[in-house]
Amino acid sequence: MKAITRFSNSLMEKYLPDPFLFVLILTLVIFVMGLGLTESSPIEMVTYWGDGFWALLAFSMQMVLVLVTGFVLASSPIFKKGLGYIAGFAHSPSSAIILVTLVSLAASWINWGFGLVIGALFAKELAKRVHDVDYRLLIASAYSGFIIWHAGFSGSIPLSIATEGHPFVDTIGVIPTSATIFAGYNLIIIAALVIIVPLLNRMMMPKKGDTITVDPKLLVDPVSETLPAKSEMTPAERLENSWVLSMVIGVLGIAFIVYYFVQNGFALTLDLVNFMFLFLGIIFHGTPRNYLISIQEAVKGAGGIIVQFPFYAGIMGMMTASGLAGVMSEAFVSVSTAQTLPLFAFLSAGLVNFFVPSGGGQWAVQAPIMLEAADMLGSDPSRVAMAVAWGDAWTNMIQPFWALPALAIAGLKAKDIMGFCVIVLLVSGVVIGLGLLFL
Repeated sequence: MKAITRFSNSLMEKYLPDPFLFVLILTLVIFVMGLGLTESSPIEMVTYWGDGFWALLAFSMQMVLVLVTGFVLASSPIFKKGLGYIAGFAHSPSSAIILVTLVSLAASWINWGFGLVIGALFAKELAKRVHDVDYRLLIASAYSGFIIWHAGFSGSIPLSIATEGHPFVDTIGVIPTSATIFAGYNLIIIAALVIIVPLLNRMMMPKKGDTITVDPKLLVDPVSETLPAKSEMTPAERLENSWVLSMVIGVLGIAFIVYYFVQNGFALTLDLVNFMFLFLGIIFHGTPRNYLISIQEAVKGAGGIIVQFPFYAGIMGMMTASGLAGVMSEAFVSVSTAQTLPLFAFLSAGLVNFFVPSGGGQWAVQAPIMLEAADMLGSDPSRVAMAVAWGDAWTNMIQPFWALPALAIAGLKAKDIMGFCVIVLLVSGVVIGLGLLFL
C-alpha cells in the first residue's frame, strides 16, 4: 500500500495542474466534446458557456461563507478549546489519521458544508498536537469523509424526490427517505465506508523518511493587537471592543435558529449552516473587533472559490444545453439491465460529476434519462436515484471543485492531497458499486 500511495502521490505532484488550470482545461475539453458528440456548432457552444457562466453566483457566495464563517468560528477561543479537547485523544500519527477521518465522516453525513469545514479545521488542530503526522495525508483524510455526504441528511437528490411536487413526481411519485437515505443497502454501504476509509487512510501513512510535516509556525494563530486602556479609547473604539453589541446580535441569531428547528425539525440547509456559523462566531469572539480581525484572516483563502466557480458554471452550461451530459448517460444506459442499471447509473454519475459538480444540477440532467430507463427495465427508481447520488459524491475525491475550501483552510494545493484521494476513490468505488449491485 505504501508503494502504491507513493506512486500515486508522485503522479499527482508531477501531472495534476493547479485547480484554476484544471478548470480551464476542462472548459476546453467539454467545448471540443460538445462539437464532436452533439450537433452543437462552435457559436452555440460559446453561447451555452457564456449563458451559464454566472449561474452559480449565489452558490459561490454560499461556499465563500462556508469557508469564512467556518474558519472564524473555529478560530474563536471556545471552539478552539473544544477542537483541542477532541484532538487530545490522538497520541500518535495513526490515531490522528483515524480520528480526523471519523470526525469528517460523521460531520459530512450530518451536513456536507459542515463536514467540509470541520474536517479541515480539526485536521489543523491535530497537526498542532501530533507533530510527526504527515500533513498532506491528514488533510486528505479530512476531505475523504466527504465521500458519504450525498447519502446523508443533506443529500440533495434523496431529499428532492421526498418532497411533494418535485420535478419528476409524475414519473416516480414521492419517494420517502426510508427508501433512500435510511434504506438497508444504503446504511450498509455507509457502515462499510465508515470502517474501511479510516483504516485505508491509516494504511497510506508514508514511511518516516517520506513523511512531510507542516511547519508549526504556519499553524500559529495571529497575535492579537494590544488595545489601549479603556479610558484612552474613543467612543467608536469602545463600541468596537464592547461585548454587549455582539451578545445582543448573537442572541437574535440564536433565537431564529431555535425557531427554525422548532418549525422544521433538524433539517439543515447550507444557508442555515452558514447562519449558525456566523452568529456563533460573533458570540464566541466576544467583541466586534475580534470578530472582524478573524474575518480578515479568513477571507485570504477565498480567492480560488471566487475565480473558479464561474468557470464550472460555464462548463455546466455547455454540458446541459448541448445535451452532452445526456449523451454520456445514455451510453451507460444502453448496456444496462434491470440488475445492473444502479451500477451503471453510479458510474455515469461519477463521470458527469467531473464536469457538473453540483448534485442538484446533475440530477436535473440525468434524472429524465435514468428514471425512464428504470421504468423500461423494471429497475427500482429509488435505488437508481441513490446510485446517481453516490456517483455524484464518489468522484468528488479527485474533483478540486469541492476540495477548495479544505485546501484554503489547510494552506495546501490540490496536488498535495490528490495522490491519497485517488486511492480512496478506487477503493470506495468498489465498495459502493458492489453494494448497489448486490445488496
